[in-house]
Amino acid sequence: MAEAQNAPKNLTVQGGTPAAGSTTAGAIAVAAESTVATRMSAPPSFDVADFPVPHGREEEWRFTPLARLRGLHDGTAVAGGTMKAQIDAPEGVTVESVERGDARIGKAGTPVDRIAAQAFSSFTKATVVTVPKETVLTEPVRVSLHGEGGTTFGHTVFDVQAFAEAVIVIDHTGDGVRAANVDFLVGDGAKLTVVSVQDWDDTAVHCSQHNTLIGRDATFKSIVVTFGGDLVRLHPRISYAGPGGEAELLGLYFTDADQHQEHRLLVTHDAPHCKSHVVYKGALQGEGAHAVWIGDVLIEKSAEGTDTYEMNRNLVLTDGARVDSVPNLEIETGEIVGAGHASATGRFDDEQLFYLQARGIPADEARRLVVRGFFAELVQQIGVDDIEERLLAKIETELKASV
Repeated sequence: MAEAQNAPKNLTVQGGTPAAGSTTAGAIAVAAESTVATRMSAPPSFDVADFPVPHGREEEWRFTPLARLRGLHDGTAVAGGTMKAQIDAPEGVTVESVERGDARIGKAGTPVDRIAAQAFSSFTKATVVTVPKETVLTEPVRVSLHGEGGTTFGHTVFDVQAFAEAVIVIDHTGDGVRAANVDFLVGDGAKLTVVSVQDWDDTAVHCSQHNTLIGRDATFKSIVVTFGGDLVRLHPRISYAGPGGEAELLGLYFTDADQHQEHRLLVTHDAPHCKSHVVYKGALQGEGAHAVWIGDVLIEKSAEGTDTYEMNRNLVLTDGARVDSVPNLEIETGEIVGAGHASATGRFDDEQLFYLQARGIPADEARRLVVRGFFAELVQQIGVDDIEERLLAKIETELKASV
């Protein structure tokens, strides 16, 4: 599964050229027109009225099957469902239910599409989870969200204050239609790891915008895992509040027949000497399986010394599956350390399968070993034993259905 190289149509450079040694690559299973990181049909806004109802021709909606959004995009979805929420927080962590006017709400970012704005306009109260300054947690903060049908909206803020260290696990299960905004405030010098698991029932719909504001010399690591749902559309966004911030965005998805899983990332380098590293991997099987990955990186003129790289790899296990993978770079300064992107989509590596079968491993088991190895690098970086074991078991279950 070789990476495709030399796709400058997905690279925009202003005010200079990429640093020596950087690469530009963009390969997709279904070719897409050139885009830039900032192209949207409307500017960010908290007011749903500022966004036109999408029709599917807009750049940010052209891959999404609007009819399967159950009215989240056009205002016909009405809150009335049930979402059971449980937060297990270690000692020292505070959990609050706050009114819409709380200063922490929206600080990390503004809704960038109609669904995110609808979610912001529709929640009753927001939840704020605070890890106090200089607190180092030895156990994760665990947030369990279990849908029991109907439509729900939500807004959650995780405020990890200066020099604190924390791991947050957000686990989505059950059924329903869910639209939510999740904000992560990472204070100066803080270290935050977030694991977001989408293990919905096959009929669920989930759309969410994840906004992260990274403070000076802070470190943020995101691991997004998507298995379930009829339609899942996630929009992680990163920005920097000061120099020296680092972001690592990892993702794993397994798309089955008739599932639509869409991950749309935007990293905005708006402060000097910051880093970002993105790796998303997916496997697809079954007729009508559709995965979409959009990786946008914007390096603003003020972001000198930026070092960024993004990669998406997809493994197609059966006929009838489709991948759209679009990495984009927009660079407004030539004073950077490095910037590159790559995308690769393909089937099993015949040489790997031959090697394993030549050593007496049956073909079906050889296929499973190749896929497990494909995902192992990301699973091992989660750092939460029970979550890693659960995901490996889930991958094994998915693989049994594909062979």
